Amino acid sequence: MDNEVAKPQTPTTAQPEKQIPKEPKAKEAEKEVQANCLGCNKPIKKLKRYYRDGKFYCNKKCWRKAVKPKKEEKK
Repeated sequence: MDNEVAKPQTPTTAQPEKQIPKEPKAKEAEKEVQANCLGCNKPIKKLKRYYRDGKFYCNKKCWRKAVKPKKEEKK
């Protein structure tokens, strides 16, 4: 206790806490970009893509291939 150095007491000034603005909810709802075809798992190129039901496929054939098992499950 003899080696302790006394720190001077300074009055603290109360500063209001800065509130960080929240990001808009649009970024939270932003989905990841689909990179591969759901039918064959090949990379999808921007020029050659087939869009159905909110998903991308590389062509109509892969779309039918991916949808076919879903129809069989319903029956």
